[in-house]
Formats: sequence, structure tokens, C-alpha cells
Amino acid sequence: MMVAMETASPATTLPAIQVAGPAVTPAPAAPAAGPTGVVFDVKRGSAEDGPGIRTTVFLKGCPLRCVWCHNPEGLDPGPVLSLTPGRCVHCGACAEACPEGAISLAAGGVPTTDRDRCVACGRCVDACPTGARELRGAAWSSAALVAEVARDRPFFDASGGGVTFSGGEPLAQPAFLLDCLRACRDRGLHTAVDTSGYAPRAVALAVAAAAGLVLFDLKHPDPARHARFTGVPLRVIADNLRALDAAGASLWLRVPVIPGVNDDADARDGFVALLGTLRRRYPVWLLPYHETAAAKYARLGRAYGFQPSAARLAEAVSALSAALRAAGHDVRIGGEARA
Repeated sequence: MMVAMETASPATTLPAIQVAGPAVTPAPAAPAAGPTGVVFDVKRGSAEDGPGIRTTVFLKGCPLRCVWCHNPEGLDPGPVLSLTPGRCVHCGACAEACPEGAISLAAGGVPTTDRDRCVACGRCVDACPTGARELRGAAWSSAALVAEVARDRPFFDASGGGVTFSGGEPLAQPAFLLDCLRACRDRGLHTAVDTSGYAPRAVALAVAAAAGLVLFDLKHPDPARHARFTGVPLRVIADNLRALDAAGASLWLRVPVIPGVNDDADARDGFVALLGTLRRRYPVWLLPYHETAAAKYARLGRAYGFQPSAARLAEAVSALSAALRAAGHDVRIGGEARA
């Protein structure tokens, strides 16, 4: 079944996305040169974010609001405070260190943080002796970050791996991302970028030209349901996908299979139709939903309201895989479904 697609002229653009937020302290790495970006994690030894063994850099900021998002700490452009109560020893050091008076102590020294007053300055994090408090998000210069990931070159060389930039949405920090990609290329490091595709056309094309591989995520093929479940229109993403296809970009397509969102027959037919508009065939990775996000939301003081039933998830993955293979696509299954 052909699902109706939104159309737009080639002139369709998005406003430039700027990273803004509370001031952050640069991460302690070597050279301090080049554009500065905000990173919330550097994950070594990944086998899910491109070929070989990867070091994945997670950039802050995302314009999407996927209801199942597995990286909520990456949504905001600035740093956010993450709390792990089980590590707290109720020493009260955090309350003493907070310059905003955002932390109060209850009976037994149990701290309560007023997140409306918290400015994520990191003073309580520095004072905490057990790591119960963490800032998710730190400023890095592109030179310092690339020097850090280049330490893993022996693993890349042995496995055909490299560096993957993910998020959040890495295209939300275009100048920083492009400088990192070019610096990695100058060092002979393979690069991949994991993106939702929601960015100005010029940014998407520039990133695809600078990266060795683009991991392009597709959330839903129907415009109305895409907007409902992600908060942004499908049109921009579909147009960018076709533009990268026409430009000859190296692409892997990734579909997070989410119960109650895109696991029905209409979505299945729609994905086949959407991929049928491309000039070339690409590997398609189906990423089954994993229930791992709730704890992250709790540490950020946020509610995770998405509670799907995954009883028929394996069946849905199998059906989508069969439909795509019947249409001539190379389908692979695995990895974690991230927004």
C-alpha cells in the first residue's frame, strides 16, 4: 500500500540550530582549538554504530521529541543534572556547595533538588564524594575531542572501525560536527554520523560529504503519525534522504521498531513505499525496541510515560524484515532502538 507523502519545494529550509544553555566547563583534554561543542558521552567499544569497533560520541541537543526516546539526557542543548539516589550517603556536601539554594536536606540528610532553581553549574557534582550527582554535558573543543577518540586507533585498525557521532541529533551542532569530521579524516580515522535527518538541507549534504558513512534513522513513513510520535514533520527528513541518495552518499538506513508506533501493517507498507522512492538500495537495520530508558528519565527527574506492550515485537520485526527483503533490500536485525 502506498502511503501518502508530504511534498515540498527544494527551497524548503529550517532555521539554523544553535546550541545554547548554561555555561559548562571544558572537558580536560589536550589541545584547546577549533569550534566548541557540547558532548554528553563518549562510548568506547561499540559494535552497533557502524562497521567494526567504534567509539561513539554523543552530542547534545535534539529537535525531535520521540515518545520512546532512549537518550533523554541528549535532548537539551546544555548540560543537565543526573541523580543516582542509591549512591548517595546523605553527607550534605551537595547542599552546602549549591550557590542557588536549590538543594534542601530532609530528615537523615536526604537531599531534595529543586530542578526549577538548578542551573546545572556543577558545584554539587564536584562536592559529591560518591558520584551520585553527574552533569550530562560538557564543552569540548573539536581538537581536544578528536585527540581523545584517536587514542582508540589500534582498535579501529584491527577491526575496520572508527568514530561515530550520535546524539541527541549531531546535526544540531553543525560547525562543531563538521570540524570533528574533517579532523578525523585528516588523521585517517573512519567516521560515521547517526542522524534523524531533520536539519537544513545544506547541513545534511555537507555532513554526508565529510563523513565516511551516514546512519540515517527512519521513525515512521506516515506524515501525520510521524509528527504525532516525534514532534517534527516527515517532509524535511524524507527530502533530505532523497537528496543524500541523489548525491551518492554512503548510507545505512535504520528503523527503530517501536510497539504501538510503527509495528503495524500500514507502517510496514509505508516503509517499503518510502524506500522505493530512492534511486539505490542500502542496507536496512531494524532495531527492536528495548525497555532501558525509564531509569534514565528517573535520574533526570522526568517521567517516562511511554509504556508499550512488546508482546508481538518479534513478530512485527519479522514481518517488516520479510516485506523489505521481498522489495529487494538487504535487511539486518540488531542493535538498540535509540531516538
